[in-house]
Amino acid sequence: MAVRAPYRSLRGIPAVAALLAIGTVGCSDVSDAVDGAKDGAKKVARQRSVFSLNVGDCYNPNGKAEGEAYLVEIVPCDEAHEGQVVGEFAIDEGKKYPGDDAVSAIADERCPVEAQKYAPDTWALPQGVSLLHYTPTAESWTTGDRAVSCTYTTDKGATFKGALDTVKTLKPEQLAYLEGSNAVYEALWANQPEKDTVEDDLAGYKAQAKAVAAALDAHVQGLDDIEGTEIGKLRVTLTKAAGNWKQAANAADADAFYLAYDPAFTGIDPNKSVAARKELGLATTVPADEAEVWAG
Repeated sequence: MAVRAPYRSLRGIPAVAALLAIGTVGCSDVSDAVDGAKDGAKKVARQRSVFSLNVGDCYNPNGKAEGEAYLVEIVPCDEAHEGQVVGEFAIDEGKKYPGDDAVSAIADERCPVEAQKYAPDTWALPQGVSLLHYTPTAESWTTGDRAVSCTYTTDKGATFKGALDTVKTLKPEQLAYLEGSNAVYEALWANQPEKDTVEDDLAGYKAQAKAVAAALDAHVQGLDDIEGTEIGKLRVTLTKAAGNWKQAANAADADAFYLAYDPAFTGIDPNKSVAARKELGLATTVPADEAEVWAG
């Protein structure tokens, strides 16, 4: 999603002009028009350039969430809003614009990492939000724009209230669990081969399995320092899953890979971690998109 471009000013109709345009109408109509004019004036006053977005800003897009943007409406986070900036970074790719696809690929890779620093527990996010990004365009690149703003934005104009900055409220053991768990699923999806079948890219699928196994080993090791009956059960489950992922990573052929992959994939079903999450005081509702994947 390319949403950075040179700033363009936006002016609204002053409230007095709106009132003059009403003409001879009833008192209730005048009152409604005044309220509408006030709301419009407030929205105009809240307009900010996309260049000025900061981590933590809650906002409403002007028009569609995706596409090129010049301005957004910054709002207090305790008011209903459609998005919040949860991470930012600068692209360091030299002087030449790397192209739309390359910029999007960089943002796709970096934004999940940046967002998890701000809101580590993706299960606790409002329903219907997606991780999007504001990126430079070819035109804004020439003006020195290198910034990427990572945002959680709702689908189809829905809204939510409250800030997503949950990292400040989490306990050390909660953060340790989330860091390890997030790394496992990041390893799975970030290393997804382009080919649809193992037969077409056995090496790619084995590399993915190796990455997931390494992430699981680190996650299990992190769980060693966390007490709890359900945490102990999850540790056993994930240790077994890590073994299956290692078998898949060392598979001699596609058939051997499939035999190891099925229990490996089942072993990291998010539903298996619900009890441990409850024990830690974390969110326990599996996000719909993840539930759908493991539902088959």
